Amino acid sequence: MPRLSEAQIAELFLAACRAELAALKPGNVHVHAGGHGMEVAQFEASAEAAAPWVAASDAKVGMRVLRAVEASFAAAGCNTNLGILLLCAPLAAAAALPRDEGLRERLREVLNSLDDEDAAAVFAAIRLASPGGLGAVPEQDVAAPPTVSLLEAMGMAVQRDRIASAYLTDYVEIFEFGLGVLANARRHAHDDALAVTTLHMAFLAYFPDSHILRKHGADVAEAVREEARGLTPLWHPVAQRNTLTKLLDFDAELKRHNVNPGTTADLVVATLFAASLCDALGQASLP
Repeated sequence: MPRLSEAQIAELFLAACRAELAALKPGNVHVHAGGHGMEVAQFEASAEAAAPWVAASDAKVGMRVLRAVEASFAAAGCNTNLGILLLCAPLAAAAALPRDEGLRERLREVLNSLDDEDAAAVFAAIRLASPGGLGAVPEQDVAAPPTVSLLEAMGMAVQRDRIASAYLTDYVEIFEFGLGVLANARRHAHDDALAVTTLHMAFLAYFPDSHILRKHGADVAEAVREEARGLTPLWHPVAQRNTLTKLLDFDAELKRHNVNPGTTADLVVATLFAASLCDALGQASLP
């Protein structure tokens, strides 16, 4: 039965994080420009610190997230990767299962097994990371201990958070959108960083970013989505070196207004990670 080792999973996670940082992703931190008071070195350090915990086969998903957030904070001094860890820890657990099924089927098993211990650990990780725009909610607020399973808690947040929605849909945006966009972009790109830029822009153009939504409201989230879609000729079917200047202008504009499409960046890393896990398992990443 194909399964991956901790060392393989940690290496692939780290490679996905580095590939995301190496690409221009308007609004986020990348090798072309820092932003929002953060620099690439902090993200690199946190990815290295988190990788062993993401892959820790003796830990439940929630504890992997909590320990990885703690390690990331110790390395970077701020929240650089909470969303990435929430998406990647279940994928890592799925890749380590001794199953013949594909990655998404394994992922479904992992997600359905999440319990109240996972919820307690994830709530603690969220409190530590203190992501922007979190606010307060009437049920299962992270400020108090959870009384439901992690999957149930995510179900209560689906309207305001795309990562929560991913847990309820077996990562539909990644498996039914992101992997296809990435594969197509890679077929056209001579430089993988350009394919990753395309993936970022596609997510940004087709789905309102829930981090922007929480911090700035629905109107701003929709305006960013529309602007990204209006720039489609610059990145479809794949971004080109001669279009990066205009995409950098978009990057600077978002950062001037303190608009950070953080959920989009999280989905980019998770899509890269999922694609590499499928490849390592010898499975097609697309149906």
